[in-house]
Amino acid sequence: MHRWLSYNRAMVDTQFIIKARWVIPVDANHTILEQHAVLIDAGQIKAIVPKAEIPAWAADWPVVDCAQHALIPGLINLHAHSSMNLLKGYADDYALMPWLNQHIWPAEKRWVSKGFVHDGSLLACAEMLSGGVTTFNDMYFFPQATIEAVKRAGMRAHIGLTVMEFPTNYAASANEYIRLGTEVRDQYKSDPHISFSFAPHAPYTVSDPTFEQIATLSEQLNLGIHTHLHETQAEIQQSLEQFSVRPLQRLLALGVIGPSTILAHGVHLETNELETLSMQGAHLAHCPSSNLKLASGIAPVAAALRAGINVGLGTDGAASNNRIDMWQEMRTAALLAKVADQNAEAVPAYQALAMATLHGARAMGLQDKLGSIEAGKQADLVAVKLDDLNSLPCFDPVSHLVYVAGREQVTHTWVDGQLRYQRTEDHQSWFAGMATEELRSIALQWQLKLQESIVKAY
Repeated sequence: MHRWLSYNRAMVDTQFIIKARWVIPVDANHTILEQHAVLIDAGQIKAIVPKAEIPAWAADWPVVDCAQHALIPGLINLHAHSSMNLLKGYADDYALMPWLNQHIWPAEKRWVSKGFVHDGSLLACAEMLSGGVTTFNDMYFFPQATIEAVKRAGMRAHIGLTVMEFPTNYAASANEYIRLGTEVRDQYKSDPHISFSFAPHAPYTVSDPTFEQIATLSEQLNLGIHTHLHETQAEIQQSLEQFSVRPLQRLLALGVIGPSTILAHGVHLETNELETLSMQGAHLAHCPSSNLKLASGIAPVAAALRAGINVGLGTDGAASNNRIDMWQEMRTAALLAKVADQNAEAVPAYQALAMATLHGARAMGLQDKLGSIEAGKQADLVAVKLDDLNSLPCFDPVSHLVYVAGREQVTHTWVDGQLRYQRTEDHQSWFAGMATEELRSIALQWQLKLQESIVKAY
């Protein structure tokens, strides 16, 4: 007889079963499995079977009852600056370059430290876990502080080792950024929840020699590259004036663009540039909400997908989005693609879900472990309740996940088969290893520190 769990958080089972109304594997066939169960053993997905066909060898495993839920792979946030959670709402309603030059960079110069990065990242981890995000691709200073927060939260992170030319509180020169980053990578390279890439910030903050050095080190150390590209028209115009070529052409000549390159934003890409990215096997991290909020533009996502480019979804940082919410990004990405392409069939719901899961895993080279519900993959899973009044009636669970559901409907988030977040029956949030009152206290303490330096736009 099965032992049923509501979920008993005090219990840590290495073998258990999740029974769901729907299991959405995220595959090329757009499969939706009704009344199925996922069997989990030692952090991995052992099997996916109909509820009525639980094998005899698992007959006594405890069961998590998700009778009114869709079970999906853990969401993957492909572009984030997690610790900027502390700057949420700090400088709203500005375009990108005034936002950076007049507000964000001065604030970072004054406040960014190991403590700032740790606390901001911890708050971001809580926000992401409560919204079903199990892995994020980060880019910021003091990466060890981010890793410490990630490990406490029990998530996965692909850590971008930030490189710039100008000094910050973290490093004084490009060579020091590289040295500090590679030291952190060497310390954590065997951690199964942590992976790395070089993260030269952007074409307008990194020189040709530094890009060339990073391209060489990337190949030598088998690390990818994560950078901003073609986010604004101003960035492109600056590149034309300084280098006489558009940023993508410059990076291509410097050896930066390849199958392990993740390019954030890609708002202003021309048809021939999409063809180039496709030929090079590079990946795009589409951040629709941030692009809209900073008035950067609408990325040609439907055209990129048609060109065969792997496109994942990111939130960007909370300072330029305000919500680290992949549900908002899925919905916004799908809707924007339709209107930009003038085609209601551009980016259908299942594809938007794939962009938020499997495409992100593929971009980080983790598709063999993450991004879909398959036997042998890690049990990074999310249960989404679809029987609330606002979700009824439900004719197509995938359509509902993208166009109806929100992060408030996430009830369970597992990483490696370990419960890391649960929404309780009275709609309270429970985190493994993090107390909500502690998180609230951290946020309010930083609010008091930062309050005095805020300059309002209105």
